[in-house]
Amino acid sequence: MFKSPLEAFKYIEQQEEIRRKKLEQLSVYVCVGTGCTANGARKVYEKFKEVLNERNLNISLEKLDDPDENNNPVKKTGCCGLCSLGPLVKIIPYGFTYGHVKPNDVEEIVEKSLLKGKPIERLLLTDPISGKKVEKLEDATFFKNQSFYIMDAIGTSECESIEDYMGRGGYKSLIKALSEMDSESIVDTIKASGLRGRGGGGFPTGFKWEAAMKSKGEKKFVVCNGDEGDPGAFMNRTLLERDPHSVLEGMIIAAFAIGASKGYAYIRAEYPIAVEMFNKAINDAKEYGFLGENILGTGFNLDIEVKEGAGAFVCGEETALLASIEGKRGVPRPRPPFPAQSGLWGFPTLLNNVETYANVPKIIRDGVENYRKRGVESSPGTKMFSITGPLKLTGIIEIQFGTTLRHVIENICGGTSNGLKLKAIQIGGPSGACLSEEFFDLPLDYDTLKSVDAMVGSGGIVAITEDRCMVEVARFFLDFTKRESCGKCVPCREGTMQAYTILEKFTQGKATYEDLENLEYLSKIIKTASLCGLGKTAPNPILSTLKLFRDEYIEHIEGKCPSGMCTALKKYVINPDLCKSCSLCARFCPQGAISGERGKPYVIDQEKCVKCGICFEKCKFNAIELIG
Repeated sequence: MFKSPLEAFKYIEQQEEIRRKKLEQLSVYVCVGTGCTANGARKVYEKFKEVLNERNLNISLEKLDDPDENNNPVKKTGCCGLCSLGPLVKIIPYGFTYGHVKPNDVEEIVEKSLLKGKPIERLLLTDPISGKKVEKLEDATFFKNQSFYIMDAIGTSECESIEDYMGRGGYKSLIKALSEMDSESIVDTIKASGLRGRGGGGFPTGFKWEAAMKSKGEKKFVVCNGDEGDPGAFMNRTLLERDPHSVLEGMIIAAFAIGASKGYAYIRAEYPIAVEMFNKAINDAKEYGFLGENILGTGFNLDIEVKEGAGAFVCGEETALLASIEGKRGVPRPRPPFPAQSGLWGFPTLLNNVETYANVPKIIRDGVENYRKRGVESSPGTKMFSITGPLKLTGIIEIQFGTTLRHVIENICGGTSNGLKLKAIQIGGPSGACLSEEFFDLPLDYDTLKSVDAMVGSGGIVAITEDRCMVEVARFFLDFTKRESCGKCVPCREGTMQAYTILEKFTQGKATYEDLENLEYLSKIIKTASLCGLGKTAPNPILSTLKLFRDEYIEHIEGKCPSGMCTALKKYVINPDLCKSCSLCARFCPQGAISGERGKPYVIDQEKCVKCGICFEKCKFNAIELIG
């Protein structure tokens, strides 16, 4: 569509003005991210359209002078991050934000809020700290204590609209890169910004770009790693769904900087909405001339396509991901050579994470100095995290590097939801470390976390309360990495299996002090000798819990689980003061583990007992107790 950068720039300025007017109009924004969609958001969206059409309100509401389409007052917006309260609906221009909205609520919202400008008390968000209702999204503690940068325009970004993205300044960075900068100046800007890879390792992005730029090859490729496979992590999915053009624009700028003419967005197939959104973004960008042949008349050619991953966790490792794109089995290979020198089909390949690419347009457009105002010196900018666990509010957040875990848990998520004390926080995905309370006030940044043997990793944060067993937590996460091992190298393939077997002995009450020593020794061997990042980080939950919660391992050796989670370490006993020797428990015990005489308390043979709980259910005198 656009034949020059100037033509595109003028159109974007028009879209910015249109967006400003839109936000002054009566309109309804319905979140259609995966979390809200799972709770029925798309039915709510369709119901709003139906009700407004029936009332002919699409005509009565003011329209904009938009030559491309009528201004539909019902709009789809991307994830706001507050997934635990979805579906979310925002009424503009009043700002009323409602949670847990059902189709049956739509008529009332249209009548009271859209047409009369009055909030509906029962649907408003409740602040978990103050306990009060808040009318606007921005006034909730969950949002006030965050630092939005990548997730800008919370609640009002139209996830399916390239025009809306341009209305927020989108593609201005691409225009600047193509018309005012060359490869070296783009790479120098990224280096000066201090941007570090958001995929887990935190490697300086600018140095990776520089290596790919300087590498010689007949072809070059640019690849986006959207293979987010960590349990409880969904930052990449959220970003691809709510703002796919920010990622796409970053990829196009990267391709121009290194001289690539072909790109791939590797997105896991379990993210159907993200795949749909990114494919639409690609097609819309082509229509406007931001992608394809002779982009904006500059002679730069680039084609990008989506490759759907089959869900293997190991394909998050860059060399395994590239092998998967090539149609091979997704297994890592030794490095060097690094992908920047020899990647897809042996050609230089630049590979970055979804969130890393989304930072690029902001840096190019706003400048290095503006970008570095956020975060800390060694880790500038912001980071998206996914928060799960027994907290009052969970979902996606964005904070500046240097923010503490305590701030996240208490001032954003509102503390625990079950009233129990927080015992630990697991950070960095299944390969991350479990940190005890003494580390809650450490600043969240790459180097500080590394200094305590933890990592930012994928950005997953799991809250663990005092009723959880840390040995079981380590077993749970190792079970995942064990199953996801590609099996190529012995330390990972065999080591994780053996470590898992030892952990099971602990949870079953069969471990010894020798097992404790072997578990620690084996974990260090796996970490040192494994081929790729999956194996090297798989023992982190074990090593961190051994370091900070070693007493729990010792208690398991002694036959006790302090949290009571490990069923094998529990036992049913009969309280002799309450037992009436009625023999009901003995008659129903399938193992014949209960015996006694009339007039005397009955007893349970712990060797025979399988802890089925039938005796507990049958006792009419509450004489049987479960202890552990």
